[in-house]
Amino acid sequence: MDRDYYIFSSGRLKRKDNTIYFIDEQGEKKSLPIEQTSMIHIFGEVDLNTKLLNYLSQYGLMLNFYNYYGFYSGTYYPRKKNVSGFLLVNQAMHYNYEDKRIYLAKQFIDSAAHHILRNLRSYGDTESFIERIGSERENILNANSVEQLMGAEGRMRKIYYESFNIVLKNGFEFNKREKRPPTDPVNALISFGNSLMYTTVLGEIYKTQLDPTVSFLHEPSTKRFSLSLDIAEIFKPLIIDPIIFSLVNNRRITVKDFDIKEGICFLNDDGRKKFISEYERKMGVTIKHRTLNRKVSYRMFIRLECYKLIKHFIDDEKYKPLKAWW
Repeated sequence: MDRDYYIFSSGRLKRKDNTIYFIDEQGEKKSLPIEQTSMIHIFGEVDLNTKLLNYLSQYGLMLNFYNYYGFYSGTYYPRKKNVSGFLLVNQAMHYNYEDKRIYLAKQFIDSAAHHILRNLRSYGDTESFIERIGSERENILNANSVEQLMGAEGRMRKIYYESFNIVLKNGFEFNKREKRPPTDPVNALISFGNSLMYTTVLGEIYKTQLDPTVSFLHEPSTKRFSLSLDIAEIFKPLIIDPIIFSLVNNRRITVKDFDIKEGICFLNDDGRKKFISEYERKMGVTIKHRTLNRKVSYRMFIRLECYKLIKHFIDDEKYKPLKAWW
């Protein structure tokens, strides 16, 4: 099974013959099995050249870059080989027609609401939050425009984040969501986890004929793969939030795993490694699929979501988002 590789230290990433090596600042060399690698995530200062990039492109291998604070900066996205003009036209049509666009946008957020409520039902003293989020879920389903939908979604998440002070233990407090930049450990965890989810979704989109720039909930824009943001809405509360709750409440991540510089709070190397270790473990967990009648990993569920969207765009089968039943 393909896996992701994470590089935390500085050094050089190079190709020699048919092998990729990472050489750190101490000269220690480590080979990466390219045919078993899905993506490479680079957190350190790493040198590379076009010879390496051309080689990675042959295998469709993406490089994800993160800045000093561990926040996502961008992706080297190789030229897609799995393309379809027919699908692209149909995907764009579902954006251009308001009724088709809002249908898909609602499905993404309704799935997110399902997983948010699923999380809260696992904890005590959350009944009032569940009730309020249920009301906003009705507003989501009854929205007549993307603007109304985004308003209801924003209110739902605000309520959800208020519940974090009930769910999280061990001195972790959460006042409000802050993205640019995060100023406390909980915001840092959310931002880091969401970045990982965004790049994972982008990697799964790359393996299909979907165009990552044509989206429905988030407005398509220049310089971003906005379809990844849409699909990630489904999986952030299903995967990222439970990881945060578990790491914090089981004291596997503590305040020692964070640094604060110039008002920005971020996971240090130890904290990132702990989070990524749990993330990779979670992505490998398998569930018996009710339709396929076989075990499917969390990572594969993302790919299956892409396939369902493709079927929807070509009028083969109406899109119904994942709603975890386990």
